[in-house]
Amino acid sequence: MSSIWSSLSAVSPAEKALANEKTPRTRGVSAMHFKSATTGVATKNMRNELNRLVNSVSNPATKKAFDTEMQSFFYLFTRYLAEKAQSGELEWDRIKSPATEQIVAYDKLPTITDPTSLNKLAVLKVNGGLGTSMGMTGAKSALEVKDDMTFLDLTVRQIEHLNTVHRVDVPLILMTSFNTHEDTLRIVKKYANQQLRITTFNQSRYPRILKESLMPCPKSADDDKSMWYPPGHGDLYNALLHSGVLDQLLSEGKEYLFVSNSDNLGAVVDQNILQHMIDTNAEFLMEVTDKTKADVKGGTLINYDGNMQLLEIAQVPPEHVEEFKSVRKFKIFNTNNLWINLKAVKRIMENEAMELEIIVNPKVTDDGVAVIQLETASGAAIKHFRNAHGINVPRSRFLPVKACSDLLLIKSDIYSLEHGQLVINENRMFGTTPVIKLGDHFKKIAQFQKRFKKIPKIIELDHLTVTGDVYFGRNVTLRGTVIIVANEGQRIDIPDGCVLENRLLSGNLTMTEL
Repeated sequence: MSSIWSSLSAVSPAEKALANEKTPRTRGVSAMHFKSATTGVATKNMRNELNRLVNSVSNPATKKAFDTEMQSFFYLFTRYLAEKAQSGELEWDRIKSPATEQIVAYDKLPTITDPTSLNKLAVLKVNGGLGTSMGMTGAKSALEVKDDMTFLDLTVRQIEHLNTVHRVDVPLILMTSFNTHEDTLRIVKKYANQQLRITTFNQSRYPRILKESLMPCPKSADDDKSMWYPPGHGDLYNALLHSGVLDQLLSEGKEYLFVSNSDNLGAVVDQNILQHMIDTNAEFLMEVTDKTKADVKGGTLINYDGNMQLLEIAQVPPEHVEEFKSVRKFKIFNTNNLWINLKAVKRIMENEAMELEIIVNPKVTDDGVAVIQLETASGAAIKHFRNAHGINVPRSRFLPVKACSDLLLIKSDIYSLEHGQLVINENRMFGTTPVIKLGDHFKKIAQFQKRFKKIPKIIELDHLTVTGDVYFGRNVTLRGTVIIVANEGQRIDIPDGCVLENRLLSGNLTMTEL
């Protein structure tokens, strides 16, 4: 066995917790001591297994990179064990809403026309998702969402327009996962002649952990994909550093990074936010927006002992979940549009201080084995940066496509495209978009495409609910509130050219005026 783990072996958080343990005097402390003892065993076993995994790689360069990755994973794992032993949960009563000065209203930002500072900007899209919830098998960003253009096409069009109009050089960075990397490399080839530089790098690949034994699932480094997982977008900082992309950007004079999810079609470069970041010397800005009933699960910014922190629903004790979802205490949520100072990232990472809250994601493998994935969220880094704060942005900057209901809205006549950017139709009389709820028959993308011969006109729609076996013809118009319910064993076909206004259609195709 090589001694690749010697640097870590003395200082893992779990072993630190064990070393700090007092002699047990009471039942409570005794239980604590037992926890720490088992923590020590689990740490040692995991280190041995990871050592074995590293030694299964023969190529020296690959082995070195894999070793670095496994050390990062080991550190995360030992932090998880230490927190578990000490029950390191947030104390609910100490959680407060952010102070007024910690959230700045978007309309209070200066309006900027000088494009100079754009030359210091790079744009990063988190591009690791597969879109499995919508029945996709490849990279989600390759899904056609509007006018035959994919998520990636729209992003490229936006940044290319920015570069051409302002004569600047804003590069696009794509952070992929091992699930989407090959797919993405293939797709970006078609942008070779565009006015834009694209850099692609892969985020970490960590071993899934067997819940029962706390041992890694894979037995060798090239074990099946199902044995591994990408550890959430909080891995961004680690992956930027280890891939060399962080140093590359800094050497090109880039100082600011605008990060967003590739499926958020509202996340476009905003010069006013960038200038505000520069003017206030903020090292980190998080775009937040007002919470609605649709956003109850979104992470929120909190004030914890005077510090800004991100609170995700996975960190909330079960008895407080309803309070977390309510709009009373937590009025805003994180859009995951982040503006980050790259020099600050370098400083924090070199001091090894980027400890993000661990989100434990329990999963069950295809053969029924319980495993856990230790993940982190990129927004959680806010506590590490100086002058960090939130910007309360309009809802138009948060247009994610998480389900086929979202896709219907984006594809419809509610929106048009201008240089890759979604623009709300000026004929829409209301500032808000309609509420659309499609049932399970529309859940997968293939079903969705089959059930709409053509996307209906919904410019005057307020609310649409569709459940059951329903098909839409061409040139259908929906207005007001429309509810279509096909009962079990029944099918409803909406004929070509049909206009439905304030209607309830039920299983036997009776139309009821609402």
